[in-house]
Amino acid sequence: MQSKDQIEKSFTAFYLKEIITPLGLMIAGTTAEGLCLLEFGTRVNLKKELEDLLVLLHAEIAPGGNLYSTQIENELNEYFAGKRTDFTVPLCTPGNDFARSVWQMLLNIPYGTTWTYKHQSERMQQPLAIRAMAAANGRNRIAIVIPCHRVIGSNGSLTGYAGGIEKKRWLINFEREHAGVQPGYLF
Repeated sequence: MQSKDQIEKSFTAFYLKEIITPLGLMIAGTTAEGLCLLEFGTRVNLKKELEDLLVLLHAEIAPGGNLYSTQIENELNEYFAGKRTDFTVPLCTPGNDFARSVWQMLLNIPYGTTWTYKHQSERMQQPLAIRAMAAANGRNRIAIVIPCHRVIGSNGSLTGYAGGIEKKRWLINFEREHAGVQPGYLF
């Protein structure tokens, strides 16, 4: 039987970092594997999302930070300065295979452009799975880096963004401005 000390040592260290951005406070969560969480501090259910993630990772919040905490802060600062279009921080995305495939597909949406949910489902060769994909997009725990903000409704509407529609609008406009892309969705 394991002692209490042995059980506690078997937990993964999870580091939280607050990052100030032009859109307000963001919370980054990292482990030795990479970035696991990047959410707006105002996100509804952030506490529950964090609790669920800690269970999934078998992790406990640890003091301090790690190299990925520093890396994501630096990369976000470059992004918001208009100097970064892609992120290189390693990602840790626990979830089922379907959700992970949806999040992976989101990484293929070019900076400064948008896709519709329909286009996303067609790209994944699952045209009838639009609602399931939209739900998986909503479970994305790594805002901006996994760019679910770049997915819009078929009629061009800004639907479904856990950070809030105003933040989604701001991010899309910011990226288009820095990419020199005209309004309208592209794919």
